[in-house]
Amino acid sequence: MIFENLAEKLQNTFSSLKNRGKLSEKDVEAALKEVRLALLEADVNYKVVKTFTEKVRSRAVGEEVLKSLTPAQQVIKIVYDELTALMGGSVSSLDLSHSPSVIMMVGLQGAGKTTTAGKLAKSIKERGRRPLLVACDIYRPAAIKQLQVVGSQVGVEVFSLEKEKPVAIAKAALKHAALNGFDVIIIDTAGRLHIDEELMNELVEIKGTVKPHEILFIADAMTGQDAVNVADSFNQRLDITGVILTKMDGDARGGAALSIREVVGKPIKYASFGEKFDSLEPFHPDRMASRILGMGDLGTILEKAQQAIDEKEAQKMMDKLTKDSFNLEDFYEQLQQMKKMGPLNQLLEMVPGMGKQLKGQDLSGAEGEMKRIEAIINSMTVKERRQPEIIDASRKRRIANGAGVKVQDVNKLLKQFGETKKMMKHFGGLATGKGKRKIKMPFFG
Repeated sequence: MIFENLAEKLQNTFSSLKNRGKLSEKDVEAALKEVRLALLEADVNYKVVKTFTEKVRSRAVGEEVLKSLTPAQQVIKIVYDELTALMGGSVSSLDLSHSPSVIMMVGLQGAGKTTTAGKLAKSIKERGRRPLLVACDIYRPAAIKQLQVVGSQVGVEVFSLEKEKPVAIAKAALKHAALNGFDVIIIDTAGRLHIDEELMNELVEIKGTVKPHEILFIADAMTGQDAVNVADSFNQRLDITGVILTKMDGDARGGAALSIREVVGKPIKYASFGEKFDSLEPFHPDRMASRILGMGDLGTILEKAQQAIDEKEAQKMMDKLTKDSFNLEDFYEQLQQMKKMGPLNQLLEMVPGMGKQLKGQDLSGAEGEMKRIEAIINSMTVKERRQPEIIDASRKRRIANGAGVKVQDVNKLLKQFGETKKMMKHFGGLATGKGKRKIKMPFFG
């Protein structure tokens, strides 16, 4: 979990503040000392830590805060505000106002540029645009082939030329896009294991030739301050427009996310929380600050639900509820909608207060249970899925054998389905009542 260590330390610090009632300057200083140590341990740049704690101190030791009825809550609110500001204040969107809009992806080898280019192309395609991926990494073995595989997986065309230099490829891609109706061009450039003059000169030349509207630096969040320092070097030569942080799900510290905006002066535009192509998310500083302080991230959960749930399908499901025709096929569909929202552990971490409770817990059992349910339903005939009441003992044995589970597992699913059906029917009745808003969230028993 991103920020896991930092979140735990900050939440413990503020819990002790809440227990004190009234606060003195000494209490605030003691808390800030813990905050400072927590940030440094999270690999946040020491200059950033110093500036951050000074800003919090200047606001937190004011008479208005110390003499208020809930000083601890006000201190937490100040830390939340400053964390949000530290990471950029508000979400920073891509500039896609041009046609074509040209995006140049830069960074060191191994940060995930090529995969991230595919993720970004998929995200842009889902907005109704027509992106083109351009293979300008001619040095790394199989780099072009990798981009072509990525392009086929996200359904986006890849432009490449053999025996041509990257600048010529980028220039030719612009002409190809104009002739074939592509309105977003994503250029995957070469990386190195370290910064060198040859690499930078090539990138500067590509920039001068295609004049990109966005130059996005791809940073591996797990490299912490190294990512920040490299981003600063790229920015000095290329004047990047933003940062995409990859492997956020594998970094428990979070130093790069908390330092890069302040040090480099450019916003984090996206963050990647997994390997799947739908794991790239716009970076919301306020939501990230909320997660760090244990307040959850309901905004992202709601967005994921809206993306996963088709309104027409939701209405159809509601009609089935009112007619009492909800069956195991519908139950299975609800399960698929939940899976579209992302890994269960990531979803639960966004629920206020759940992050701390989940620390150290293995959620693979819950994921395994969902897979087991899928296997059982897939082992049923169409008639059995639509009429679960016909499933007798012999059918249960056949279904269990087909799914590789025990008969008890089949019984458990049928019981779970019955309880879910009752609950959904109840909520369905409420939702279709006069003046009530219809429920569009999936249920899972």
